[in-house]
Amino acid sequence: NHIANEGGHYKGKLYAWDVTNEIMNEDGTWRSSVWYNTIGPAFVPIAFRAARAADPNVKLYMNDYNVEGTGAKSNAYYTLAQTLLAQGVPVQGMGAQAHLIVGSLPGNIATNVNRFVALGLEFAFTELDIRMTLPATSSLLATQATNYATVTSACVGSPGCVGITTWDTSDDHSWIPGVFPGEGAALLFDGNKKPKPAYNAVADVLAAATVTGSFTGWYTP
Repeated sequence: NHIANEGGHYKGKLYAWDVTNEIMNEDGTWRSSVWYNTIGPAFVPIAFRAARAADPNVKLYMNDYNVEGTGAKSNAYYTLAQTLLAQGVPVQGMGAQAHLIVGSLPGNIATNVNRFVALGLEFAFTELDIRMTLPATSSLLATQATNYATVTSACVGSPGCVGITTWDTSDDHSWIPGVFPGEGAALLFDGNKKPKPAYNAVADVLAAATVTGSFTGWYTP
C-alpha cells in the first residue's frame, strides 16, 4: 500500500512520478531487488497499475542512469516499454538521469530520445550534471558547455522531450565530489553561484528554440 498512500497523498498535485527507478543492470538484465527477486518482472506492471489507481492524471515514468544514448541498457528499457504498452500498462514516460562526464557523452542521444517518443512516451532528463576531473580549466569548461548544449538540443529538438532537471544548481552543493573523489564542477553555476560557460550554452539553445504548448508547473500545493 506504499504506492496507494504516497500517490494518494499527492493526488492531483504532481506532474509525474518515477514509478520505477534503476531496475536494470548495465548489460540490460534485471537488477536484483526485493521486488524482482520475489515476483520477477511482474512487479513493474503491478507498480504502474497501482500508481494509476492512486492518481488517474499524473504521468508515470521509468527512470535510470546510463540510458541517455543507445546501448544495452537503454535498449532493455525500450523493449520493456514496448512490452508494457502492448499489455496496456500505463507507462507514459522515460527518464534519463544523465549523470554524464565532460568529453565522454554517450552516442546518439537525440536518436535515443526520439525512439522513446515514437512509442508515444514522454522523455525527460531528470538529474543532469556533467562532471570533470578537477581542477576545472578553461578547456574543460568549454567542452562542458558544448556537452550541455548537446543534451539541451536533443531535448528541445524532440516534441516529446518535456524537461531537463539539473541535479542541484551550483557546484558547492553537488553530490559529485562526495561520490567521485577528484571530480566535480558538474553544474551550471560555480561554487560562488556565478554562471559558467555551460549556463550560457544552455541559454543560447533555449533562446533559439521554438516553444509550443503550455506548462503549468511541476507541483501544485
